[in-house]
Amino acid sequence: MPRSRINGNFIDKTFSIVANILLRIIPTTSGEKEAFTYYRDGNYAEALQNYYEAMRLEIDPYDRSYILYNIGLIHTRNGEHTKALEYYFRALERNPFLPQALNNMAVICHYAIRQGDSEIAEAWFDQAAEYWKQAIALTPGNYIEAQNWLKITRRFE
Repeated sequence: MPRSRINGNFIDKTFSIVANILLRIIPTTSGEKEAFTYYRDGNYAEALQNYYEAMRLEIDPYDRSYILYNIGLIHTRNGEHTKALEYYFRALERNPFLPQALNNMAVICHYAIRQGDSEIAEAWFDQAAEYWKQAIALTPGNYIEAQNWLKITRRFE
């Protein structure tokens, strides 16, 4: 599918422009840039291969945290939530200041509520709340919808 059809609306076009600029200015390896390009274009299998290769080559824990986070994103996108959570946890082990990983973990927990047993729903809600609280603590101005959900459900202190 041509890139122009993939980026058919304004938000997608804006994302593509910003992503292309960031790819030029952020100091990343060519493998990481290639992996992100595949991800941006929706070729998740190729992106995963490149991210796995980047993990093999990258030694810096901070950079590895973002590679692991991106692998988690792909698994989330593919509906492989258990694998995604594993990669988000691994990313946070290397870099505990990734609010986006915490947010995505909370979203997965919140989503699991809809799929699962009503008896364990409260535990999933509580887990989602904990992840969102951590993400909000790292970036107080972000995740407004999560903050509202925490207030509505009386989980925000």
